[in-house]
Amino acid sequence: MKLDDALRSTGAVRTFTDQPVDDATLAAILDLARFAPSGGNRQAWRVIVLRDPDQRRRVRDHYLQSWHEYVGHVLAGVVPFSPLATPSERAAAATHLDDARALSRPDGFAETLDRVPVLLVVAADLGALAATDRDLERYQMVGGASVYPFVWSILLAAREFDLGGVMTTVATRDETALGATLHLPTTFAVAAVVALGHPHHRVSRLTRHPVSSFTTLDTFDGPVFDPPH
Repeated sequence: MKLDDALRSTGAVRTFTDQPVDDATLAAILDLARFAPSGGNRQAWRVIVLRDPDQRRRVRDHYLQSWHEYVGHVLAGVVPFSPLATPSERAAAATHLDDARALSRPDGFAETLDRVPVLLVVAADLGALAATDRDLERYQMVGGASVYPFVWSILLAAREFDLGGVMTTVATRDETALGATLHLPTTFAVAAVVALGHPHHRVSRLTRHPVSSFTTLDTFDGPVFDPPH
């Protein structure tokens, strides 16, 4: 597959066939993904492959609890877990938690997470991250630049084997309990849960905002960058 085709068609896949993914294929995907860039080439990622059915169900339960909170935000009309959410917006989301649980579907992605063909947890070594925004008085995000390119590379590499998948960060909401389940050292953080498999359906082209809608010249409020095509 050409790179531009892969970039334009690697969307989030949450429904899979029952066809298994063998260990050799998963190993090949991780072997390709490991070439992702990271700060200082410290490669701060660790991957946990979840196989044991009981362990998978435990991770699903952690995920599902956080998913209901996520849906509660949506029902309240609030961007889920927005760093800029006001106290009243947070309170409004909490009041919709029961409604979110009531909307839970037996065949939903969160409810069936334990049954996806491949289930990975990607953890980040906090001691290896150059988080240059560590001391700023705002939400911190820079450290993720040393881990999330690796996660994205997993999804791109999966395309080479006609697989699809999704990176989700919902489970980090319950990181303390999830970390205990995974025996995660306190110096590591859960970066993402990744599900992979043979997709039921794959879109050929994704819909995104045009470049001119998010790119300006010289300053944030500068003129729109929109050269002729």
